[in-house]
Amino acid sequence: METIKIGIVGLGTVGNGVVKMLQAHQAKISEITGRNLELACVVVHNLKKHQQTDLGDVRLTDQIETLIDDPEIQIMVEVMGSIHPAKEYITRALQAGKHVVTANKDLIAQYGRELVQIARENHRDLFYEASVAGGIPILRTIDNSFAADKIQRVMGIVNGTTNYIMTQMLTKNWSYDQALSSAQDLGFAESDPTNDVEGLDAAYKMIILTQFAFGMSLSMDHIKVQGITNISPEDIAEAHQLGYTIKLLGIAEEIDDRIAVSVGPVLVSDHHPLATVQNENNAVMVTGTAVGDTMFYGPGAGELPTANSVLSDITTVAKNIALNTTGNTFNSYRQETVLAAPVDVVYPHFIALKMRDVPGMMLRLTEIMTGAKVSFSRIIQNQLGDGNARVVIITHAMNDQQLAEITTAIAGQTDMRLLASYKVLKNA
Repeated sequence: METIKIGIVGLGTVGNGVVKMLQAHQAKISEITGRNLELACVVVHNLKKHQQTDLGDVRLTDQIETLIDDPEIQIMVEVMGSIHPAKEYITRALQAGKHVVTANKDLIAQYGRELVQIARENHRDLFYEASVAGGIPILRTIDNSFAADKIQRVMGIVNGTTNYIMTQMLTKNWSYDQALSSAQDLGFAESDPTNDVEGLDAAYKMIILTQFAFGMSLSMDHIKVQGITNISPEDIAEAHQLGYTIKLLGIAEEIDDRIAVSVGPVLVSDHHPLATVQNENNAVMVTGTAVGDTMFYGPGAGELPTANSVLSDITTVAKNIALNTTGNTFNSYRQETVLAAPVDVVYPHFIALKMRDVPGMMLRLTEIMTGAKVSFSRIIQNQLGDGNARVVIITHAMNDQQLAEITTAIAGQTDMRLLASYKVLKNA
């Protein structure tokens, strides 16, 4: 049986998982691919940090040239993270005639088209299933299983850190700070959690999902992003009182052949499947014209779940090498990118306000809503005990332009302050 040699860049959580699974599942992979996969070297940034790591006969080095300049290594696996120098390493590997598998969502979201072009020019494979939703094979599913269907919407919980935090705030009545501290203690959140809690990580993943589902290429400037740092226990409790759970959702939907993509807190009905996704788990719901709603659920991160997705890509590349069919783009669906206007994006909204508890304030709020041609669906008022009241509204469906009008009008009031504004999931 012929041997395909592999080099790995990065030996963190995912890198260790890839090494373990390559060793543990060697027989099955060989049976599927018809090739023996051999780990030839592992490249790390700091050799001292890995002095106690036992890789057997596998060479451990801090020199990327060891991998790139070795003509026998056919596949490079990049699991080091960050954009630089990962981008440069992948570019050099592709140009050196190596196939590449990566789990780097930030890199693919921002430079994916460039790297795909380099792979195409060099007739090499570039796969990145593990870049979205960890162990859930969502990219390959969209590319293969939905190839003949017209996708209308892709949405889901694609960041495990924020979902863990939101779960603890709901089930344990913790503050945001308490829930974040717990996530960091358990390893679900980094010491600097900005990318997760501000919605940036989810936005990168939605860029990749949008390209697969709709063939449109976006940048971060095209996505409306809101994080979870300002969500209060009161928001969560009142949403629950109204029959909803707040989740950080990424939503990409096609509206009259135009695309709208957002990341932010969304009220999801307690009866909706996404409301049941707890802790660090992820779920992606794909709505197709033919199949309707389908949901894919599983661990969104972690050593072995993510490594499993990496191994899936390695196996695909190995089969392509065996069949001499390498050089095909992971996803070749392309359409002109046309963005929906704010007036096209229509959702009910949860709006929380702090208002002076005096006669005439509700009339003033009603006038603001009427001026924007928006009506109430449900309303709750609670006394705050300091001469103020907290008012929570669920509106009927309105567009983003109307929301902007309401927000601007409230900001101009001296006795009224906007505390929170979140979408309410339609058809939930």
